Amino acid sequence: MHHIIKFYSKLEKRNINISSLVEHSTAGSLRPSAVARVGQAVNLAVERFVTVGETIADDYSEVRQGMYEACKEARQAGGAIEHICDETNEEVTFDRTLLIRAAKCLLAAITRVLLLADIVVVKQLLLAKDKVSHSLDRLESVNNFTEFVKAFSQFGSEMVELAHFTGDRQNDLKDERRRAQMAAARQVLERSTMMLLTSSKTCLRHPDSASARENRDTVFCQMRRAMDLIHYVVKDGVVNGSEGSVHRQREELENDRGTAYACMRYLQKLLERGKITMDTSYQEVLPSALEAVLERTQDFTDSAYTIHEYREAILEASERLKSEMDHLLGLYANVVQVGFQDTANCPEIEESVQACINSARDLSRHLANAAINQAQELSTATKQGLELVAAIRQQAVGGDTDRLRHTSDEFQDSIDHILEVCKLLRHVAVSETLQVSAKFTEINLRVYGPQVVTAAKTVSLHPGSKISQENLEVFAEMYQWLVSDVTTIVKDVLDASQSKPEKQVYMSLPRPGKHGTTSKPLKAVRLDTEEQERIAKSGLEMKLATSEMEAEADKWQESNSAQMDENNDIVKRAKNMSSMAFSMYQFTKGEGPLKTTQDLFTQAEYFAEEANRLYKVIRQFSYQVPGGAQKKDLLENLDKVPTFVQRLQFTVKDHTVGKAATFTKVDNVIQETKNLMNVISKVVTVCFECATKFNITLPQRVYIPCNELNGGVLPGQLSPQALNRILNDRKAIGEEAAAAQVVVWEARAAPRAEEAVPETAKAERLPDRTRAYDNWGCLDATKETRDALGSPSCCSRTSAKNTSERRDVENAKTIIKNDCIKIDYTNHFVIYID
Repeated sequence: MHHIIKFYSKLEKRNINISSLVEHSTAGSLRPSAVARVGQAVNLAVERFVTVGETIADDYSEVRQGMYEACKEARQAGGAIEHICDETNEEVTFDRTLLIRAAKCLLAAITRVLLLADIVVVKQLLLAKDKVSHSLDRLESVNNFTEFVKAFSQFGSEMVELAHFTGDRQNDLKDERRRAQMAAARQVLERSTMMLLTSSKTCLRHPDSASARENRDTVFCQMRRAMDLIHYVVKDGVVNGSEGSVHRQREELENDRGTAYACMRYLQKLLERGKITMDTSYQEVLPSALEAVLERTQDFTDSAYTIHEYREAILEASERLKSEMDHLLGLYANVVQVGFQDTANCPEIEESVQACINSARDLSRHLANAAINQAQELSTATKQGLELVAAIRQQAVGGDTDRLRHTSDEFQDSIDHILEVCKLLRHVAVSETLQVSAKFTEINLRVYGPQVVTAAKTVSLHPGSKISQENLEVFAEMYQWLVSDVTTIVKDVLDASQSKPEKQVYMSLPRPGKHGTTSKPLKAVRLDTEEQERIAKSGLEMKLATSEMEAEADKWQESNSAQMDENNDIVKRAKNMSSMAFSMYQFTKGEGPLKTTQDLFTQAEYFAEEANRLYKVIRQFSYQVPGGAQKKDLLENLDKVPTFVQRLQFTVKDHTVGKAATFTKVDNVIQETKNLMNVISKVVTVCFECATKFNITLPQRVYIPCNELNGGVLPGQLSPQALNRILNDRKAIGEEAAAAQVVVWEARAAPRAEEAVPETAKAERLPDRTRAYDNWGCLDATKETRDALGSPSCCSRTSAKNTSERRDVENAKTIIKNDCIKIDYTNHFVIYID
């Protein structure tokens, strides 16, 4: 089939030449020699094509007769085209009608040849699948190691054959969803092969172990489901199985089309059609389409990991869409009674339709925001899951069943969290490939994730069994791969939301690695000179963005404005990001402190974290900017930062296998860093413009002298509310400020060694509108420290005579946050708003 497709592609080019002949036949613009050459080329291509077809007919009796007839018809049509072209001369042009007729006959014959060849390929693939199925049955029934080794050897060779057939079929498939389904099925077979080996060996070694048998049976079940999926894709929707289970299986395989995104697109398509013409069926179709959309939104609102803000926004948008739809249906009913059929004469309906479309778009945006918000926590959940897997392995080997039970419960909670993210991402994925990938990743994680605990139970019952420990290692490795798949899907969904083209990744069997099916990411490597030259261009572009932002920060810092001094928090963070990006640029030239790819990836992580902190500071600053074009511009650019931060984080966390993949990852990290740097540069510029125009105080970094207060040392961490409570003497001072401001310590400078420590530290409180709290929020403070910091004498107001020893209060204003304030004990400790 591969050879016949290759010749068919050449034949398609000849058909283009035939079309050109037909178009130019009346104009006489082609020379007779050129026409003759086209006819000869077409006939030669047809001859090669039918030769391959006849070879297939010789080997497969079931299509022999039909293939011979189709090849004969194709050869006759090719000869007719060549004959018509040869008879053309300067005086007599060829008969256009005859040429068209011969071309149609050729097309019909070629189509028959392709269909018959496809039948052969499908039968070969299904035969290979059936062989693997029989081998699985044989492996499941063996009772000793000798038979198992023999059966598994045959199974391996048959799997390789199936891999070749399915790989070729996947490349030939034109339907995006079918191609993604085939890739998912092949991936399951590939990764399950090693688990099948170790779980079967464990079950044979410990035949009385229920957990070992559960491991093995789960792997067998998943592999059979994968082969059913292959059968489903090859037969284009025909399910393999008994009649009673066919309908249920078809629903399971097709429900990836019922995502929130797909339902929303269908609803919007109906509404757009409603702008042009009216149909009485709309009164039935629109409510059902709306109900499908609202049903999918329940996955978002019912999720335990959706924060209250997004849940309320989704519910509000859903109610608004439902209300607009009811209004539209009411207008439809009234107009239909009158007898109108054209909405052009009904401006009210057009306005109502547009209102429904706008509400649907708002709901889609809120759903996407909720999914992306949960994706932000994915790195924490996956990291926790990997740590729990390591703990499970250690506890299983040590035979600590009590701790193993507790850790297993935590591990299941971590899996549930990741599954929830997969489900929501599938709902908002904009392509069928991503929807299918998210769906089957979710299924595999739901099935194979808990099997890590099951394998650990076997190890805890048989701590001295090497086979059971090997089995646990393989299942843990499978979990790592699934987590990597989730991270990749998140990144792909984010990329697709930015209108980037998708990259189709084809799997192949078997894969190089420890067990021939998987392999772990390589350690840090050094790029050679050629690779460094290839990423130098990307690095230079990033350097230009870095220089632009640094110059912008310097310009505002040198403006000598009162609200933009050297302690400006936005300037400091922007310069810090510029410094990190510059070191990454130096890496692209083989210079600087970053020596290996791992150094680069670590720096990129820090860069993303700093960008996230800067985003939080500027977000709080934006609340002070009056409404208008400047604020709109600021928010439009600022809202892009979290997306680019997430993309960079997911790129950094993406696992790589091999040097080529590592180089690709380096290039992607540089590109994502450059994109994030460009956005940050725009945000910083607009931020300072707003600060200058509206005379807004920018957030400051607050410096506090490192003193002891009445024998109590300041705690290592304070929340912003705790800092307010420490300095608040619980008496209102002045009018309420326009923006929330952090209360600042105004203690004396740190004494020299020969000076006495002051008895009390004096504090100054700025007007603020933060809420008063009855309880302390110091995270690491002792009772003595809290008593010392909370005493009225400690919080007495500073007199004016000490102003020369105090830092300017007005320059120490900053916006409070809900996160922790970290205090670094140096000569002066700096309060970072993180």
